[in-house]
Amino acid sequence: MSPLCQTHITPEQLNHMERYYPLHAYVCAHCFLVQLAEFVAPGDIFSEYAYFSSYSDSWVEHARRYTDAMVARFGLGTHSRVVEIASNDGYLLQHFVARGIPVLGIEPAANVALAAEKRGVQSKVCFFGTQTAPEIAAEFGKPDLLLGNNVLAHVPQLNDFVGGMKALLSPRGVITMEFPHLLELMLHNQFDTIYHEHFSYFSLTTVRRVFAAHGLTVFDVERLPTHGGSLRIYARHSEDPSHGIERNIAALIELEHGFGLDGLERYAGFASQVQETKRALLAFLIEAKNSKKRILGYGAPGKGNTLLNYCGIGTDFLDFTVDRNPYKQGKFTPGMRIPILGPERLTDAKPDYLLILPWNLKEEIIRQVRPLVGPATRFIVPIPQVSVVD
Repeated sequence: MSPLCQTHITPEQLNHMERYYPLHAYVCAHCFLVQLAEFVAPGDIFSEYAYFSSYSDSWVEHARRYTDAMVARFGLGTHSRVVEIASNDGYLLQHFVARGIPVLGIEPAANVALAAEKRGVQSKVCFFGTQTAPEIAAEFGKPDLLLGNNVLAHVPQLNDFVGGMKALLSPRGVITMEFPHLLELMLHNQFDTIYHEHFSYFSLTTVRRVFAAHGLTVFDVERLPTHGGSLRIYARHSEDPSHGIERNIAALIELEHGFGLDGLERYAGFASQVQETKRALLAFLIEAKNSKKRILGYGAPGKGNTLLNYCGIGTDFLDFTVDRNPYKQGKFTPGMRIPILGPERLTDAKPDYLLILPWNLKEEIIRQVRPLVGPATRFIVPIPQVSVVD
């Protein structure tokens, strides 16, 4: 049982009841799509959102490199149209705007879309699907590049979403989607990326089937280091012959087959390795606290809240956690109710250990906070297994 991971608690809510929902991932024995049951409507999760992408410097840089690559590969220019689904605070589309390329961001969270507008990113506040796609096409035109980073996993009505992309894409347009790779999640024990906002978990094998069912062909794939290991897929209309299918598609399908992602046996043993990780992390924290060490947290991400709630880590272990996002500061983590403060509070606290909850950004975080905490603080990285970095 787990609370919604981005529903941060205000001081006025501390004495109120908090809703918990089952957090179980299921795998389809036919298509091997890994899914959560839908307990909460997307509007209850995403209409006001606490995650602002621009607070990660490395993620903004990733977006800039993506922009350069897409412009070069597909010849995008001022004559082109680019649409991003779940455009957040404009962290990515701002790079296209700087090149004079017309853009539209589609973002369901009005508070986040406002931040994008301030960056000069035209934004439409709505959920995307087959109903809104024709409206977007009529208002903005059909895009030459239709993209989404870490949105495909957030969609409960997957067929409606992919069907909407089919309807919106221009006849010779290209779709790119980035999402965490199920193979990496299982290989590296990234169980904390499972939370209620992530309805689906994809292999290339499965996502090709989803897109093909809607007349879209995945013609290329890249493996990326982001979020612990992600895929970037490229898709086109199946009737569009302008992009041939690259050989790395077959190579990755074969890799997934070898790992066992198209058979139920591989999935059966995942829970036991998650339980072992929980025991190892708690054993380390208990020993540290028994040795009178001070432990603080860094970050309040969705994955961190899954980890904290599953392991039962509260203020008995972490005095507080810090986050760069002012939207979260002054609040408390869902479930475990750990105070969220600004990073400047680390200067006086001088912790012995700092538990890095967004472990996928550990190098960036260590570089940022080392001047605040001094040379004596050590960093705990919980995934794929507990390790300590000086």
